[in-house]
Amino acid sequence: MWMESSVRSGASKFKQLRHFTALALLALGLAGCAGTPLRSAQKTAGTAQPLAHLVVATPDADHDVMAQLLAGEMALSRTDLKAASDHYEKAMALSNDPGVAERAAGLAIAVNDNAAAQRALDRWQALGAKPAEMAQARAELALNRGDADEARRQLELLTGSGDKDAWRQFGRVLVGARDQAQAARLLEALATPQRLPGEAQAWLAMSELGDKFGRHAYAVQIADAAVQRFKSAETYAWAAQMKFKDGDRAGARVLLQKALAKAPKNTQLRLAYAGLLSQAGDYAGAARLLEQGPQNADIYSMRAGLAAHEKNEEALAALYQELQKATPAVRSSNAYLLGQLAEMQHREAEALAWYEQVGDDDAHAFDADLRSALLLHSQGRQADAHQMLEQMQLSYLNQPAQLRQVWQADAELYLREQKYAKAEAAFSHALQVAPDDPALLYDRGLTYAQAGQIDQAVQDFQHLLKIKPGDVDASNALGYTLADANRDLPEAERLLSAARAAKPDDPAIADSWGWLQYRMGNLDQAAQALRGAWLARKDADVGVHLGEVLWKLGHTQDAQRIFDEVRKLDPHSSSLQEALKRLQP
Repeated sequence: MWMESSVRSGASKFKQLRHFTALALLALGLAGCAGTPLRSAQKTAGTAQPLAHLVVATPDADHDVMAQLLAGEMALSRTDLKAASDHYEKAMALSNDPGVAERAAGLAIAVNDNAAAQRALDRWQALGAKPAEMAQARAELALNRGDADEARRQLELLTGSGDKDAWRQFGRVLVGARDQAQAARLLEALATPQRLPGEAQAWLAMSELGDKFGRHAYAVQIADAAVQRFKSAETYAWAAQMKFKDGDRAGARVLLQKALAKAPKNTQLRLAYAGLLSQAGDYAGAARLLEQGPQNADIYSMRAGLAAHEKNEEALAALYQELQKATPAVRSSNAYLLGQLAEMQHREAEALAWYEQVGDDDAHAFDADLRSALLLHSQGRQADAHQMLEQMQLSYLNQPAQLRQVWQADAELYLREQKYAKAEAAFSHALQVAPDDPALLYDRGLTYAQAGQIDQAVQDFQHLLKIKPGDVDASNALGYTLADANRDLPEAERLLSAARAAKPDDPAIADSWGWLQYRMGNLDQAAQALRGAWLARKDADVGVHLGEVLWKLGHTQDAQRIFDEVRKLDPHSSSLQEALKRLQP
């Protein structure tokens, strides 16, 4: 960032120690001679040694600049700023190094010790502080005190000093101010087009700072003035961002076009402009823009995303071939994207091979491993998939977000296999990593329900509703579970009525409501609700429910027709098999 702050490492020279160090070394040398045999006692006794009575005074800690500096740095390592400030103030009094005084001033300001800060600033100025640095520090102190007039005076001195970093320092002072409203007022008063320097980055930084302070009108004013003065790609791009924030996408698009005209090979500008085109629905235009010019990982990813959005199999295949023909370095850095492209084209074996090439230091390493496990499972290699997930559970033991995803994926794969006990255990492990996670509670509740463990399912859904009162999906799940188990039907009716009111057109809720009506003996109402759900979404379970109700109504031919459609949707539907056992014992 243009205004990125730097922190001095502390005093580098301690001139006042030189004399002490020389004497100390000499004293050590004399001490080393103490064990040497005396050649002549008489001669020694009669000859006076020049340094025989020298005493080397070692200062106490309060008067030892090195001790105070070390203590200050140790306090900083513990983030004890107050102690560090105290030690640096003592060091400042013992040292003639302006860097020590500067450090003392900065620490005193940081801990809001205005008196100590004033002493440090006076000492620093006496030791030869640069005018710009002194103005910056005095402005910081004034802002700490709430003295806006003094802060303004010092900031004017700073920005008028001619120092090449003056406006960077100005920005740092305002960013660090406790009273951001006061800082914003000073920004608008001082960082005007008439006073800003002939450097585009300074104008952009002030505009960005104004936007950060919530002074959007000021930010736009400076951005527009920067465009008029510099007409550079950067100023056009930032002004386009301001237009976009204001909802003026057409204006943003015009400015981005001008920015691209100035820097046609700039990948970030191309990505931004392509994003605007895609948001406007011009996916083909966005794709054409990205196909031209230099490519990087972000551009390849966006091209793939655009093709996938448009379900453009030809474009996906072309991009896959293009990347495969790229240099080894490009292929290596895009191994994860190549795996995704292979998956989109149902080339599972190739996808696995690409995912295996994703390096451990790649940002997509975790995703590549997770996708590999899911692909292995889809290929029927269930044991290999679970083994890979077990390895990931160990590898990501200290990374909760990733560990949660691994356990959840393991649970979902066990669900596909209808191994409910293992699925429940995996969901429980995930909940240990992320306690009370709503999605995990919901999924574990469904798992319990599918396994016929109704009490545990009800407990999870009830707990979820305590965490998220009135949640529609949880209400539907609990209402359906109670209805399917034919228990506490009034409570099920209350929950499902609320869910229907919230989402009157949801097929899943209509299915639950219809099944509840069936349990309550309202067959006509049940058939009406279930027929609507079936027409809205051809789901196997909904079809089974509708078929069973029609059968009970005596419409066996209609029911058989529905069951035939269910078989096409899910040839191995366990719900259908159970329903037929009930209807044709």
